Amino acid sequence: MSTSVGNEPASAPARIRNIPAEIARSWLLVPATRPEIFDESVASRADAVVLDIEDAVDPKKKDGAREDVINWLRNGGKAWVRINDVHSDFWADDVANLRNVPGLLGVMLAKTENAEQVKETYHRLDGKTRVLALVESALGIEEANNIARAEGAFRLAFGSGDFRRDTGMAADREAMAYPRAKLVVASRVGNLPGPIDGPTVGTNHPILREQSAITVSMGMTGKLCLAIDQTTIINEVISPTPTDVAWAKDFMDDFEARGGVIRDGSDLPRLGRAEKIMKLAIAYGVQPAL
Repeated sequence: MSTSVGNEPASAPARIRNIPAEIARSWLLVPATRPEIFDESVASRADAVVLDIEDAVDPKKKDGAREDVINWLRNGGKAWVRINDVHSDFWADDVANLRNVPGLLGVMLAKTENAEQVKETYHRLDGKTRVLALVESALGIEEANNIARAEGAFRLAFGSGDFRRDTGMAADREAMAYPRAKLVVASRVGNLPGPIDGPTVGTNHPILREQSAITVSMGMTGKLCLAIDQTTIINEVISPTPTDVAWAKDFMDDFEARGGVIRDGSDLPRLGRAEKIMKLAIAYGVQPAL
């Protein structure tokens, strides 16, 4: 199957799976300079694919990379696009050229630092396209509540690498607890889906599994990834376990058998948890443990 090379059009496959972006676990960043792997990326186990015309592209190649992305989208491709930040020389062209492009599922706005940036991006696109705010600085973290409530905001994501560069903080669990928690709380304040954690750099799968578990423990519900082979691990760790699903099914069966009678104060919280687990299990195809 052909891909877009230069200005040549391409055909793109339909996705085999269709996980709603609200609960997408693995968000695969794909350099826009590599149109030959767009099809492969979309056919992978990634819940969402983000074609990156920001950090992954040299400034001199941005126009060509953007054009390749647009050609691919117009010829049947479907993906998110990470666009440049509002203070860059490229943001205005990004939103103008992506406006009303078929196949665009939404944009990831780099280096988001305030609500107005989200709102302006949303309206310049068409007032319908979803804006995923990538928060990558101390200012962005402190403005997270307002960003989450901005018109057009769809979900928050953590640009952990740039955040560490901005603040000088370490990458360990303790140092990153505050910004992660801030994004989780802000997402709840803005009534958004859970936020998306930053990527794990490198090819060590045990480390990826460990860091994905931290993502879950902090209340985040997705994770950026940089390689196709990371998607399966992220999906597995962020999904409910078969044991969780078995518990939820048993609780729901028992609750229904007693006619939905609330026995004590713990029943409603457990019912809410069971309903959430079952909803995710159905979406992700997780079967209960025997």
